[in-house]
Parts: sequence; C-alpha cells; structure tokens
Amino acid sequence: MIATLAARLGEAWAACASIQALLWTIALRSRNAGIVDVGWALTFAVVVVVFATGATQPAAVWAPIAIVVAAWSVRLGGYLIARGAATGPEEGRYADLRARWAPHAQRRFFVFFQAQALLTAVLSSAFVVPFFVAPWDGGWLRAIGAAVAALGVIGETAADAQLRRWKRDPAHRGRVCDVGLWSWSRHPNYFFEWCVWLGHAVYGVAFAPWGLVALAGQAIILGSIFGVTGIPPTEAQSLRSKGDAYRDYQKRVSKFIPLPPKSAAPSA
Repeated sequence: MIATLAARLGEAWAACASIQALLWTIALRSRNAGIVDVGWALTFAVVVVVFATGATQPAAVWAPIAIVVAAWSVRLGGYLIARGAATGPEEGRYADLRARWAPHAQRRFFVFFQAQALLTAVLSSAFVVPFFVAPWDGGWLRAIGAAVAALGVIGETAADAQLRRWKRDPAHRGRVCDVGLWSWSRHPNYFFEWCVWLGHAVYGVAFAPWGLVALAGQAIILGSIFGVTGIPPTEAQSLRSKGDAYRDYQKRVSKFIPLPPKSAAPSA
C-alpha cells in the first residue's frame, strides 16, 4: 500500500510540476509571479482527477471528499483570478522577492514555483487514501468529515465576499472591516480554510491506519496560518496601515475562532 500511495502522489507531483513550469514561462513574459498562487489553488482539482483515474475503490467511497476538494480548488482559483492575482500589478511580496533575488530572480522564481508544486503533492496526502483504501466506518465518519470540509468552503466563500463588498465602498478606505463574519473573527477566511483541512482529516480517520496521514495536512495549514504566511504578516500590515483602529479591533474581536465580539470600551 505504501508503494501505491507513493506512486499516486508522485503522479500528482509530476502533474503539478508541469503546470507550474508552464505558469513560470507565462510569468517570465508578464513579470507577475502572482500567477503561482492561481496555479497552486487550481492544481488541487487536477490532483483529484489524477487520483480518480487510478482509483481502486468505488466512487461512493471517495466522491464526497473529491467533490469538496474540487469545489474548494476551483472556488479559490477563481477568487484569486477575479482579484487580479494573475493579471493585475504584481503583489508587493513578489515584487520584493524580485528585487531581492536580482539578478537571478527568474531562476529563483522557477525553484519557487516548483516548491509550490511539491507542497501541493505533500498536502494531497490528506485526501489520497480514500481512493485506494477501504473504509471501516460505515459512512458516518466520512459524512462528518465531508460536512466539516464543505462548511469550510462555504464559510471561506462568505468571508471573502463580505470583505470584497466592504472594500468596494470608497467610504471604507483606511477603515477596518468589522461586518458579518469579520465582526466575530479577525481572520474568518483562515479559520474556514483550516476547517476545510480539518474535514479532510476527519474523513481520513475512516480509513485508519493509512488515513491518519490526513492529520498532517491540517497541521501544516494551521502551522502556516499561525507561524508563516497567515496571521502574523497580515496583522503586521494591518497595524501599519490602520494603526489604532486595528488595535481597537484586536481588543474586541477574536483572533481566529469566530466568537461574539466584546463590547467597545467606554470613552473617557
């Protein structure tokens, strides 16, 4: 079984690496490395197709989680495209890397693009097992896992839509978005993103012991959210751009898990 799973993950990596190599060539001409994020999101749907074409289990076993993964992948990829990640001005973080890596930026970006392909393959271990291993749960645990992951997709979609509507209003320029889900969590998009991967983990437990590898996916995502590319740099940027307004927001609103907001402190 280890050989089978490793082979399937290897095929997934090869597909993702090919796609990211193509996107890198596009980024060479456009000078916008943000397309790597679009590729990262959409390649998960490609991975599902790779797994499905070689699946040894009935579709009823793996289809629920496959549908959720594909929906999450297409939704996130579409959101990034609509936000201009691939066609708009290059994001500041990538522009900074381009300047820092000069004069070898293009070569280093190729390695960066390929690292994203490898990350996709590693995270795909969170949902590869159901395609090739029989479950023991009778369906109830898989139903819970698929429901948690689907809730994550729905919640993340709602959070992104609320933030997008907020930013469209010129009157909100320089202010902190604190409506809807954003009034209960400072990072509802990250919370629901983690829920997606938590759902994969719950689904994977139905295929123990092999399916326990799915626990690693949500741990990687949670570690990234709290320690690498998620909350710390996002909050640092918000404090720089919004100052005391964001500090007040931090005092009132939960950092991660959506909770009722605290009452604002009375004015002196």
